Amino acid sequence: MCGIGGVLMNHHDGSHEAILRQVQAMLSAMRHRGPDGQAEYVDESVGLGANRLAIRGVDQVQPPLFVHESGVVVACNGEIDNHRALRTSLAAQGHVIGSSSDIAVIAPLYLEKDLGFLEHLDGVFAMALWDPRKGRLILARDRTGERHLYYAVSAQGICFASEFAALQVAVPAHAAMDRQALGHYLRSGYCPSPRTLLSQQFKVCPGEMIVRERNRTRYTRYWAPPIGRRQTSPPSASAFDAIFRNAVERQTDVDVDYGVLLSGGLDSSLITAVTRRVRPAHRLRAYCVRFEESSFDEGSGAQVVARMHGCPLTTVTLGAAEVPQMLRHLVRTTGEPLADPAWLPLFSVTGHASRDVKMLLAGEGADELFGGYPTYLGALWSSQYGRLPATLRRVVRRVVDGLPVSDKKVALSFLLKKFVDGQAHDGLTRHLLWNANLSPEWIRRLGMDCPMDQAEHHGLPLLDLVQSYDFEHSLPDALMAKADRGGMCHGLEIRAPFLDRAVIEYASTLPINARIKRLRTKVFLKNYARRYLPPEIIERRKRGLSVPLGQWLRGPLHGWATGRLLSEALCNVGIRTDAALALMEEHMQRRGDHARGLWNLIVLSEWLEWAKEAQGEVTPVHELPTQAAPLCASSF
Repeated sequence: MCGIGGVLMNHHDGSHEAILRQVQAMLSAMRHRGPDGQAEYVDESVGLGANRLAIRGVDQVQPPLFVHESGVVVACNGEIDNHRALRTSLAAQGHVIGSSSDIAVIAPLYLEKDLGFLEHLDGVFAMALWDPRKGRLILARDRTGERHLYYAVSAQGICFASEFAALQVAVPAHAAMDRQALGHYLRSGYCPSPRTLLSQQFKVCPGEMIVRERNRTRYTRYWAPPIGRRQTSPPSASAFDAIFRNAVERQTDVDVDYGVLLSGGLDSSLITAVTRRVRPAHRLRAYCVRFEESSFDEGSGAQVVARMHGCPLTTVTLGAAEVPQMLRHLVRTTGEPLADPAWLPLFSVTGHASRDVKMLLAGEGADELFGGYPTYLGALWSSQYGRLPATLRRVVRRVVDGLPVSDKKVALSFLLKKFVDGQAHDGLTRHLLWNANLSPEWIRRLGMDCPMDQAEHHGLPLLDLVQSYDFEHSLPDALMAKADRGGMCHGLEIRAPFLDRAVIEYASTLPINARIKRLRTKVFLKNYARRYLPPEIIERRKRGLSVPLGQWLRGPLHGWATGRLLSEALCNVGIRTDAALALMEEHMQRRGDHARGLWNLIVLSEWLEWAKEAQGEVTPVHELPTQAAPLCASSF
């Protein structure tokens, strides 16, 4: 695990010293990602650099950047889980790999497979590979987007970095806001790949390879999620057990102490139980966030699981008073807005964990793969609701609209209102509205345009469609972004065994009734978990990591939040602050639960202030042409 950065200049414009300074400046901005070493490579018009967080081979002095004898250079942020098997096969083909690092197999594999090399890598990575023989630069991101890579384009060339803040030290100042990306952010709280909030600055998409060669750029999707493919065999808990245990074993094949993020829910409890079976001699530590508000507190469930498996448990309590400074630090350290309030408790708990371990296992991906979200129930039941007589549906709407606003974490009134509000739309649009932080009406009142989605349906059943959408968008660009930025601020890696390639491929064969059945979610995974966990853990109501934001915004954070909503920076990009204050007033009067929408605006306000410091004034929002690259839509 590392941070990487680099530049490729057009027409050999840059001097050796200038390129080196750019690379070193980016690495300096990401020093928190890699405290265990740093290396740079500069040759003519290209420069690459990496800083190292040692997870494997910690007892050896290893460069975080590899220069092969052929001249091929690799800078990689991540872990290659199948490096042992690749090392064996490459040795049989005559490649002598002196370093024991898992990253050392990449250059020989590229020499054997050329542009097909990524298909043979299992693990999590964001990498840059430079081939001086062909003048070829490759940027690539792992299949599920666990690691991130940003890049910017200018008349001078291309620069790239693991974090958006690091990228800014190498790009021209005074960037313009991307209006379409801002619409997506206001709705969902994140920018879907390949966009960022700034024009001409992008993210490499999950499963994408970008090849820059002879001043031409190619975009290739080397992998696509297989959700919805035809079932090949009946679901088997025994078959899956071998696959999942192997995934945990590969991901814990490290040379450092590691632990688990434990909520007491199904996913993290299952990872804890399987890890204990796979690594019985390892002293597995567990970490959990606690809150005074009972519906948000996960400590009691985590304590039960930790005692059951003999894991020392560290609990961390987050209070409202810590929020303003914590948000400011996160935005300025990482550089991209992320309006998921769970970013704060994750940052807090990983800070404590980093005193003991360098890696944590987490349960991300299980909901998207196995059908765990309440909205997936809605996807199945919405068609039945639509068949009810119009008179009865109007009665239901009046009853639901009359339910009081609740500050509880998973409020039935909130879920029912979302369900009823989405009935006038098609399946995917309805799903996006259910998950939206701000409704289309409020986005327009704030002075912005609603986002346009270009998802391809491919004739999939609705459940497959919404799971695929979440897997390709919110999982990598929100959940895994939160994990990467929350942990790496402290030099701590978070890994997700459910996102192992073999686990994904198995889950993708499950029929719909093995995911959702009547009112039960994650049917197959819950049945499988009986091997390891008691029923009270398996059937525990889904919560998810979050904070009592609605309550805090009405109480201790109200003054601070109002100040952020009145920020001149919001006005400068076209946000109507009078509408923002009206949103807050409705929330205060409990006429609506607008906590997530308000948080979008608060985070955006904080980010705009940082962007002004980093780039100069961000210019007003303007309309960009729709990007038309066929696979991931980013173009130079």
